[in-house]
Amino acid sequence: VQLQASGGGLVQPGGSLRLSCAASTASLHYYAIGWFRQAPGKEREGVSCISSSDGRRYYADSVKGRFTISRDYAQNTVDLQMNSLKPEDTAVYYCATPAQEHSGCALIGSWYSNWGQGTQVTVSS
Repeated sequence: VQLQASGGGLVQPGGSLRLSCAASTASLHYYAIGWFRQAPGKEREGVSCISSSDGRRYYADSVKGRFTISRDYAQNTVDLQMNSLKPEDTAVYYCATPAQEHSGCALIGSWYSNWGQGTQVTVSS
């Protein structure tokens, strides 16, 4: 599965961005998707994920209530709506899928085997 994350940019604190994870070689409907981020000098952090087996969504405590993950079946994307952005949300954001279809998801990187190129999100005034 080839993935591409898009939608990043520069936004002021309190603003919003919508990231999209697209696949050119497969239907994302059948895959769990995880969103991760990595800021300079920091370890990669799991942000959110959505299961393909039961549709459950999970969020890191740091983004709970501000970020929403969802599937767009028409566009074959998994989107991450990010509201009330903070400077500490600044990072490169990546999407990833496990090797197998119809699985649950997790906020740990080792759960995933396919990673897309990231998109930069910068929150600054």
